[in-house]
Amino acid sequence: MSEAIAYERVGEIAVLKAQNPPVNALGIDVRKGLLAGIERAESEGARAILIYGDGRTYFSGADIREFGKPPQDPYLPDLCSRIEASPLIVVSSMHGTALGGGLEVALSSHYRIAVPAAKMGLPEVNLGILPGAGGTQRLPRLAGSEAALEMITTGRHIGAAEALDKRIIDRIEAGEPREIGLAYAQELLDAGAPRRAVGEMPAPGMVDFDAAHKAALKKGRGQLSPAAAVRAVQAAAEAEDFGAGLKRERELFQELMASPQRQGLVHAFFSERAVGKLPELAGIAPREVASMGVIGGGTMGAGIATAALLAGLPVVLIEMTDAGVAAARGRIEGNLKGALMRGKITQTQYGQLTGEALTVATDYAALGQVDLVVEAVFEDMGVKREVFGKLDSHCKPGVVLATNTSYLDVDDIAAATSRPGDVIGLHFFSPAHVMKLLEIVVAAQTTPEVLATGFALGKRLKKVAVRSGICDGFIGNRIMNTYRKAAEYVVLDGASPYQVDKVVTDFGFPMGPFAMGDLAGLDINWAARKRRAPTRDPRERVPRFYEMLCEGGDFGQKTGKGFYIYEDGKRGGVPNPQVAELIAEDQEQQGITPRAFSDAEVLRRYMCAMVNEAAKVVGEGIARRPLDVDMVMLFGFGFPRFWGGPLKWADLQGLEGILADIHSYAAEDGFFWQPAPLLDKLVSEGRSFEILNQSA
Repeated sequence: MSEAIAYERVGEIAVLKAQNPPVNALGIDVRKGLLAGIERAESEGARAILIYGDGRTYFSGADIREFGKPPQDPYLPDLCSRIEASPLIVVSSMHGTALGGGLEVALSSHYRIAVPAAKMGLPEVNLGILPGAGGTQRLPRLAGSEAALEMITTGRHIGAAEALDKRIIDRIEAGEPREIGLAYAQELLDAGAPRRAVGEMPAPGMVDFDAAHKAALKKGRGQLSPAAAVRAVQAAAEAEDFGAGLKRERELFQELMASPQRQGLVHAFFSERAVGKLPELAGIAPREVASMGVIGGGTMGAGIATAALLAGLPVVLIEMTDAGVAAARGRIEGNLKGALMRGKITQTQYGQLTGEALTVATDYAALGQVDLVVEAVFEDMGVKREVFGKLDSHCKPGVVLATNTSYLDVDDIAAATSRPGDVIGLHFFSPAHVMKLLEIVVAAQTTPEVLATGFALGKRLKKVAVRSGICDGFIGNRIMNTYRKAAEYVVLDGASPYQVDKVVTDFGFPMGPFAMGDLAGLDINWAARKRRAPTRDPRERVPRFYEMLCEGGDFGQKTGKGFYIYEDGKRGGVPNPQVAELIAEDQEQQGITPRAFSDAEVLRRYMCAMVNEAAKVVGEGIARRPLDVDMVMLFGFGFPRFWGGPLKWADLQGLEGILADIHSYAAEDGFFWQPAPLLDKLVSEGRSFEILNQSA
């Protein structure tokens, strides 16, 4: 027997205990042990087999250490078929999580019992694949086609009560997995219960699989795995027998395994776990943060306060006036009411969070005992320095002083205090209680323990925290400004904003750059453009139609009109006909003869600009690793997860071709299309961004 599976006999029951900590992942040793245990039980005359997991969980899923490596025998699909084929009664007793391959092992058992807190699901679509060990064939036979489609195409985890309702498990019982499993197995033996293989059950009923396939493609915005999973479940209903359905599932699984989307999603999976692990923080203890202060109660400040409250941190928020205090409290209460409506908090918790946990005041003295303060005031250096001067006077020694600036130099802000080592940038993305990205900006004198505190706070707030150096816009906004310029240039040269937005959303982004500008407020970018104007290089092309729109008072959704026109009560907007007139006027003033652009060229220019600037950000050390950029773009800017991020996408497309296109675009505009030195270097050396991730 494998050490990963312990074998014992309890009367007529063979007990197979998984002992592969921490999560009993289905690695090669576990698979070998299960197979050996089944064979031994059969050869020794047992009448039933109990499978359960030691420690905190049943089989949590595949062993991530095997991702990307050649599979080893016994393969999980064959193991599941072998478990199901056993002439003995096989019972799975489930606790913790049974995910992916873990649930597939349970489904190949003949009976399933679970503790009340157990969770289960088939989340493979989130890795660009589908359940490949019979999950798409067995689950529909138990739960029905419609329920199976919902679970498999979303990857949603369900609790034991829902699993029982869907007939995925047979019983819920409190207790230790071994004891309740043994009792259930013995009860089945005493009752003369038959062996009950799911694969021998009738095929599930038909649904409109074509409609489900179309809906999966639309919801996934181009992701292939949910739609392929629909076809696999369809095979369960339509194949001539269970074996034929398994064969079709395997074919679809192998197609997805060969897809670049699978590579992108696996890259995202590992990068999300690696992004917060910084070598310089090894052994560095963060400061304790038991309460937070927030300066400014606008949309951003209220969102930050909401995130902190939901994480269990008392918050002191400072506003300038009594009216500002009332408005800030109203915004926070509105955010928390949303959490209440979604079931994230109870009515009692809502009352506690809006009452004793939240203090809103106008006097900085109220911040005297907080452990960390985040400034979220107007994006103006003078205003922010004034705030930090006040914080210096009123906050206790050792407090972490954080700025939420989106663009400004954190070193200049830190210079307004007598304790620059305590200053850090914590750049939240709006709405801050919803968006998962947190850029942690390191100033020149930020101490390691303050940096560690920033990452600890990010983890507590359930954010994806990414380290950034200082530059205009840090990682995300700097890259965004560049690809937004590329979008404006292609519009100035003849494309329409609406073509660009459609191309970008067809690629997988939730919104195009012009619709996103309307959502964020065109005046914000307009202010930044005016701030940069005095230092703008004379070689830079400057589209004027954006400024012309703002000069007319049209700032997007907040004013009801921008690149789109928005009507009350209607989701989204319709193209603003005035925009075409402004673009034509801009073209005439700049002597530009517009030309047509294919969708493919629009997308290629947009993506090449993004990749080129991202390579500059990595090459300059603003981002330490390519994966840092990828995570910023995934979690802050809606980059489609199935491509892994812009630099993973670049690797998948081929860096040589991207660099060649950038050189060709430079023939038109040599200032904007300056190839990143890092990109040049990687191509000349035949290396990739992924190699840089591995060596970091």
